[in-house]
Amino acid sequence: MADDSARTPSSPATTPSGAARTVPALPRRLAQPTPVLLAGTGLWLAGVVLFAVTAPGSVEFWTSVAGLLLGLTGYGVFRWQRSASRRGSRGAWKGLSGLDG
Repeated sequence: MADDSARTPSSPATTPSGAARTVPALPRRLAQPTPVLLAGTGLWLAGVVLFAVTAPGSVEFWTSVAGLLLGLTGYGVFRWQRSASRRGSRGAWKGLSGLDG
């Protein structure tokens, strides 16, 4: 852990020659959140199906239902924000329009 008295750098990192170092952009496949969102939501759906068959009405079933609903809601908000970004809305997140899949 860093000492509280340690100073953090106030300027960007530089190369030995003194030039500012630029950080490369992530590859497109690593920057796309859609596969991760859909995979997670799919796992919650699998949990709903599994617990609907093995233990309907149990805590595990309702937890899976809540996870599925939250995943669908999160994906909907993500799509809504990406759509707003493509339209150029003032309040939209910036940089999402390049992630069109």
